[in-house]
Amino acid sequence: MFLKRISLMREQVPDFSQYPFDIPSIASFDQLNLASPVTFFVGENGSGKSTLLEAIADKCGFNTAGGGRNNTYETHAAESELGDYVRLSWMPKVSNGFFMRAESFYHFASHIDELQRDGNDAYRSYGGRSLHAQSHGESFLSLFMNRFNGQAIYLLDEPEAALSPQRQLTFLRIMHELAEEEECQFIIATHSPILLGYPGAQILSFDGGAIEEIGYEETDHFKITKYFLDHREKFLKELLEEE
Repeated sequence: MFLKRISLMREQVPDFSQYPFDIPSIASFDQLNLASPVTFFVGENGSGKSTLLEAIADKCGFNTAGGGRNNTYETHAAESELGDYVRLSWMPKVSNGFFMRAESFYHFASHIDELQRDGNDAYRSYGGRSLHAQSHGESFLSLFMNRFNGQAIYLLDEPEAALSPQRQLTFLRIMHELAEEEECQFIIATHSPILLGYPGAQILSFDGGAIEEIGYEETDHFKITKYFLDHREKFLKELLEEE
């Protein structure tokens, strides 16, 4: 592990009534201690998990639109407003890594195409061909298998967005090899009960107005999915016939 602690410099925050400091989980946030090479951020949409992940990426020097330190391009609303008020504690500090945002991955793929057209061998790190020439799921796996390597930190925002359940399992295997054999660290914002099942992962919930560590079986992702699978007909009858 490299990143050990994430702290909010509360004394420097100008106004807790303004976004993003008015998000309950951020407003109550002081510091987080990371205890596993794989950490998951979970919570409902708008709970603050992606906002904090983006701030971490900003402090790491990664492009907050998606990419690493050397990926310079711009997309709308890519600037992190929280990043200036977050402190990261490292042991040791690493500069290698990547921030992947599912929502802006198209723009990142276009950026790689531009680098290739400019004479750089940009495709080499992404399976040898344009990410746009691959299916959405294939392009994600190309990134994970070819761009990710040892002694680095990887920040992923909803990587399951383009992955089928089978490919989510493939990603778990890739992540395990990188974490166990190549000393990589992952912080992942996700809604996937499959990814959350990674053994030994730390799960931090952003629901309930605070950031708290919870167990896998305590997540809504597990409980709702399990109840649906165990009681599908009853679940759907109650849902669809509810007045």
